[in-house]
Amino acid sequence: MVDQFCAATETADIDALMDTLAPDAELHSPISGTLVFSGHDDLRILLTVVYRGVSGLRWTARLGDGTRRVLLAEAKVGPFRMTEAMVLDLAEDGRIRRLDPHLRPWLALSFLAAKLGPGLLRYPQMMRRARAAH
Repeated sequence: MVDQFCAATETADIDALMDTLAPDAELHSPISGTLVFSGHDDLRILLTVVYRGVSGLRWTARLGDGTRRVLLAEAKVGPFRMTEAMVLDLAEDGRIRRLDPHLRPWLALSFLAAKLGPGLLRYPQMMRRARAAH
């Protein structure tokens, strides 16, 4: 599942990406620090906006075994280079239960937030659910 996740995110194949997620999967926002997006419906919206908002995503390392993995990546958002450390917690069946992305540098993260914000604000119910999950 981790290999499929990497391939799907590099090509923004959202259907293949969703196949890697457990039904109760959740993503903790690296931008807000408090929003938690959960469930396939909300994650499909969020991940579509996110992975179509970055370019040149390439996973450069996969670390760990068992139920916790760490993936390292490089990408571009607008004119800025960005690096990512994605911590994944896996369910017993190998699908991803929790995603914790860690992005840097600050300028790229700020640009990403500004770029993604309008797309995500089109889904106020999803944003309310993410805020309530904290």
